[in-house]
Amino acid sequence: MSTGKILVAQGGGPTAVINQSLVGVVLEARRHHGIQRVYGARHGVRGIVGEDFVDLTQETSHNLELVANTPAAALGSTRDKPDLAYCQEMFKVLRAHGIEHFFNIGGNDSSDTIRIVADEARKAGYPLRCIHIPKTIDNDLVLNDHTPGFPSAARFVAQAFAGANLDNAALPGVYIGVVMGRHAGFLTAASALGKKFDDDGPHLIYLPERVFEIDRFLLDVKATMERYGRCVVAVSEGIHDATGTPMLVKLAKDLERDAHGNVQLSGTGALADLLCEEIKAKLGIKRVRGDTFGYLQRSFVGCVSDVDQREAREVGEKAVQYALWGNRDGSVAIQRSGTYAADYALLPLEAVAGKTRTMEDAFITASGTDVTDAFRLYLRPLLGSGMPDAFRLRPNPVEKVLNR
Repeated sequence: MSTGKILVAQGGGPTAVINQSLVGVVLEARRHHGIQRVYGARHGVRGIVGEDFVDLTQETSHNLELVANTPAAALGSTRDKPDLAYCQEMFKVLRAHGIEHFFNIGGNDSSDTIRIVADEARKAGYPLRCIHIPKTIDNDLVLNDHTPGFPSAARFVAQAFAGANLDNAALPGVYIGVVMGRHAGFLTAASALGKKFDDDGPHLIYLPERVFEIDRFLLDVKATMERYGRCVVAVSEGIHDATGTPMLVKLAKDLERDAHGNVQLSGTGALADLLCEEIKAKLGIKRVRGDTFGYLQRSFVGCVSDVDQREAREVGEKAVQYALWGNRDGSVAIQRSGTYAADYALLPLEAVAGKTRTMEDAFITASGTDVTDAFRLYLRPLLGSGMPDAFRLRPNPVEKVLNR
């Protein structure tokens, strides 16, 4: 007999629009008479194992809409990366609570988790429909044109570099901004959308899709300084040498590691500081500054793409529709059509789970230090309406009197 129970969870790094997907699931589910309860797992998969649920059926529609427009993960998230044994424990809890539809909002790891849980339910002959809802600022889910969370983070990066460029033009020197992205450079590449004039920064963009050579980097900075008298640089945290070793590992003496044993690339200013020191020591440039955007780009209030908001809501709604009417597990994907429109598809979990997309070659210039017009055309409609603009004074010099 059907219980009509749904469970939704959020996982991985928070984004500016992940709550839109959550609310999309809740409100769409409440429209269907067969759904009796919509539960939320607090702190993702960890909350499932710990049976830490809240009843979202009792939330008012008004409050849900307020939450939808609030960045970060309203249910709380986790960095747990479940293995088979972990997923088996999750399935035991889902079965015990009579959950028939499980929605997991997240990135690569979240899609793999839901794939394993779906396999366990299938082997047990338990009627559990499992749907992965895409989310990641890295934009690295395969077979997706883009993923919810990325456009808003990209909007922040573009605006931040536009501001850094204005600052650098007023007080010339070298500025380095380090942006999130271990394997995919989409977010760092978004810095190019902050440019307006030909001599605007970022003048150099370094992505993990290309090998990083410190000597070449120094030559690039020197040449840019000679050309413009200043240099703005966008650097992905995941830049690496020809062996795949992250530059942070090569340059730093002390390294931090995350819960999965990976070198901690975010959350520290180490890479920016080390690159700045290289420039000062080897190029003799005195005014060199570096920033690490870190968590700022993930859930920045007031810098959200309206396109991202709409699509994040719709992937949540589509997930429920696919679960109730499609009668199969899968991962919701955004696909592009026309000049720009978003269509949705349900992909097999195994086609997405555990795989990583990187920037296509067509998006990166031959020099490897800039993006192509194809990338600009790809990203611009995702940033949404109302992007701020910058202007300059027109050069009307006054003739010198003392001729000094």
